[in-house]
Amino acid sequence: MTRVWKWNRPVTVREVLEDLQQERSIAYTTVMTVLDNLHQKGWVRREAEGRAYRYEAVSTRAAYAAALMNDAWSQSDNPAAALVAFFGMMSEEQRGSLRDAVRIVQGPDRPEPQEEREGREAPQGENPGSMADHGGR
Repeated sequence: MTRVWKWNRPVTVREVLEDLQQERSIAYTTVMTVLDNLHQKGWVRREAEGRAYRYEAVSTRAAYAAALMNDAWSQSDNPAAALVAFFGMMSEEQRGSLRDAVRIVQGPDRPEPQEEREGREAPQGENPGSMADHGGR
């Protein structure tokens, strides 16, 4: 699947074979069997081209990863604790990606979470603690 996702186009067994053979020795029939198994499982669709098939991913790698995470999370007896543990395993870069993803999902009209507002310096001339500066709120 890595090759199919990376190329993001329909691929033949021969193309995948030639790419894999740059790293290790592998038989044509092995690649053909794996792609056929992926087709049987519904991960790729295929279209006949002469005597061969072209295989194409049914979904993106990101969608596949999301489905795996959702499946694992939904099996937890304590989803909140599972998320906390998962977030605790993340690097700072991964947490930044998570914050970006949350902003995208929430959309531009959603208010920013308070912990992010508090983590930034107030613009010059504004006292973040002053109720009057925020319309009395």
